[in-house]
Amino acid sequence: MEELISKLTDIGTAAGGKLILALLVLIAGKIVIKRVVRFAGKNKALDKLETTVKTFTLSFLKIALWVIVIISVIEILGVPMTSVVAVLASAGVAVGLALQGALSNVCGGIMIILFRPFKAGDYIDASGVQGTVKAVTIVYTVLVTVDNKRITIPNGSLMNANVINYSAEETRRVDLSFKCGRGETPSRIQGILMEAANSNSMVLKNPEPFARISKVSDEGICFDLRVWCATGDYWAVYHDMLQNVMERFAEEDVQAPGVRIVSERE
Repeated sequence: MEELISKLTDIGTAAGGKLILALLVLIAGKIVIKRVVRFAGKNKALDKLETTVKTFTLSFLKIALWVIVIISVIEILGVPMTSVVAVLASAGVAVGLALQGALSNVCGGIMIILFRPFKAGDYIDASGVQGTVKAVTIVYTVLVTVDNKRITIPNGSLMNANVINYSAEETRRVDLSFKCGRGETPSRIQGILMEAANSNSMVLKNPEPFARISKVSDEGICFDLRVWCATGDYWAVYHDMLQNVMERFAEEDVQAPGVRIVSERE
């Protein structure tokens, strides 16, 4: 009986020692991973990369380090790796089916990093939402809307969606439409529109502004005004042109659409 108790005590001591060691390795691994990721984030080599690539790399590094720590804990506990591999192999199909969405997101993140349809700081429209790209992680892409709401989109959805990148090119065209009464002379309205466009310092001279009749109806004449500007100036130019044109219309007494001028004989 004493021999049995002694053996059980030895087994318990050995198992307890393994559990304590495994726990220490887990805690130490967590601390080391946190510091390694933080150090890597401050590395000058990564600073040369785009924010999206940097975020993705750090996310991938963190997961890889956690895998190493978990494998080390399993070995310390005395679980044969062959048994672990066999269990993982047998459960691979089930795990693959359960995680197919997550795996598609990981693959989507890799594709985004490789082909770079957008980068951090770009304003995009995708999956029914618009916003500025804040980060691309291994699973999700984070957008921030103009009213400062955060939107998280799975990378798999982004790779299967049409993505409109409003920031990809250096310049953008501002398209505006204005309407006046049919009694107005088209050349006069065209001159007012061109003068308003040329007086805006943010409007590019090349390509030059465009102002032409786009539609004539019983209510009035429609004019299209198209000007080019730097991508970053788009909304400033958009609102400035609206205000400038409407102020010029008021100054020049431009006839409003739908207003009919009656002659003296009528």
